[in-house]
Amino acid sequence: MSKHSCDHEEPQSQEGIPKDLNIAARLKVIRNLTPTALAIAEPDGPVRGDSLRHYRLTTFEQLDRRSDEIAKGLLRWGVKPGMRLAMLVPFGAPFIEIVFSLLKAGVVAVLIDPGIGRKHLVNCLRESKVDGFVGIPKAQLIRSLMRKRFASAKFNVTVAERNVASRVMSSGRILWGGKSLDQIAELGRSTDEDVLPKVGLDTPASIIFTTGSTGPPKGVLYTHGTFHAQVDRIRLRYDIHRGSRDLACFPLFGLFDAVMGVTTIIPDMDPTRPAEVNPQRLIEAANQWDVDQAFGSPALWNTVVRWCEQQGVERPFPTLRRVLSAGAPVPAATLEKLRTLVAPDAMIVTPYGATEALPIASIESREVIAETGPAAAKGKGVCVGSRFEGVEWRVVKIDDGPVAEIGETSELPIGKIGELMVAGPMVTTEYVVRSDQNAMHKVRDGDRVWHRMGDVGYLDSKDRFWFCGRKAHRVVSGERTLFTVPCEAVFNAHSKVYRSALVGKGDLPDQTPVVLVETYPQYQPKSEKESRVLMEELIDLGKRNPLTRRIETIIIRDKPLPVDIRHNSKIFRERLGEELNK
Repeated sequence: MSKHSCDHEEPQSQEGIPKDLNIAARLKVIRNLTPTALAIAEPDGPVRGDSLRHYRLTTFEQLDRRSDEIAKGLLRWGVKPGMRLAMLVPFGAPFIEIVFSLLKAGVVAVLIDPGIGRKHLVNCLRESKVDGFVGIPKAQLIRSLMRKRFASAKFNVTVAERNVASRVMSSGRILWGGKSLDQIAELGRSTDEDVLPKVGLDTPASIIFTTGSTGPPKGVLYTHGTFHAQVDRIRLRYDIHRGSRDLACFPLFGLFDAVMGVTTIIPDMDPTRPAEVNPQRLIEAANQWDVDQAFGSPALWNTVVRWCEQQGVERPFPTLRRVLSAGAPVPAATLEKLRTLVAPDAMIVTPYGATEALPIASIESREVIAETGPAAAKGKGVCVGSRFEGVEWRVVKIDDGPVAEIGETSELPIGKIGELMVAGPMVTTEYVVRSDQNAMHKVRDGDRVWHRMGDVGYLDSKDRFWFCGRKAHRVVSGERTLFTVPCEAVFNAHSKVYRSALVGKGDLPDQTPVVLVETYPQYQPKSEKESRVLMEELIDLGKRNPLTRRIETIIIRDKPLPVDIRHNSKIFRERLGEELNK
């Protein structure tokens, strides 16, 4: 069986990999190189009349020193390397400081997207068997009220929000027990101990939960080696250098910024609702700081593009030369419009991966606009590009059951749709929460582990992967299998359609394909007649393509399609399926 891999040497850090293998040691390297350089700028107070903001500034020296103090304070308090502490702190400078503190202390940081909902959040925290919580007062209050569910949580640190400290403290004590972050930092400053625990590349660093868009959230184990591999690949592929300024519209990228010597400009937005961003605030921040890099979801950039069109704003991001957009495929039309908003020579890329394996592949906007986008519009799938260095991949025959060994898979030829499997140093090897899912996603190959992505698609003659949807979302009707992304593209080509979702009604293998449609707001049908006319147009459009000619049921929704909570971009087809099959 052939293996598709990149035969390159392991990429090295720009400044050389630190002798200390802790991923946080890279922060100290950056601090030693540029101590006074700006690490984080965070909005402070309202917008002024001249549209400028006041920002709280943190240098790399301050970030490294503060995280050292907190790490030492935690260890002096009694926290041991290997313990699990849950992070319940909103994105901002304290979030970045604390994550690096936990890494330096050898603690496993448990990171859960707050948008997953209270039920999932509580279950994830309980199943993680955390040894403590680092959270804002609201999170600690809820934790104290549900303490029986978190019996092992003995080390609880309250991160007081601005102007809240006096309300959570009583005679120097936290009302719900534990210590404040400032008390922990003071403990760290008062210790003579200057040595933080040593770690190896295989030492656990974090548990990061999936969003649960395809089932209950799963806890993915990240090692320090995983993070090193990710940082090196991202920096090399996108030519990221110290001194860049990143408008970080996706929180976790702020952590990558710090170890690459990049300034994180924190935007004035709710990171859990990127589709609802105020574009004017992003533009103001980008211009105030002359940002040259930005990371945001497709939903965020779509909102920005539409607002600029409506307002007649031309090239509002003149200094922006590197744009990253991940979380879902980005249509060629959106990329083409986005190119008019940034520097003419800008690189706009869409990295591909998953919580369990990233980055895996990437494609640049000009390749999409000129070549792969037109093919995608005809139902060929979405090309996610070529592999990052060190990635091995193969497309195998679809199997809904567990696969234990690589010999149980059947590799498919070029152009044949199957499930994508990946391996490499940036690919995680196990779930530690919902570990029952290891059998469904992890495949042994000697001393290596492959990850089954759950994505279906095919490889082309240039060794690029064309994404055709999720394996669990395919619609099987008799001997015919319909894949979501190619079919939806046919209907999305209609000028009034914003996006659509193919869902199966009934049970496998005898489902009826149904397409649910979300129109652009201005084209939402105002009467039953208008709705019927649009449905007939879409059915006629579908009959012109062999992929969709048998789809006869179209539903025009009067509300937006449900989307994932992390990027607001992936359609929540499971929920649509439940509604359809009630």
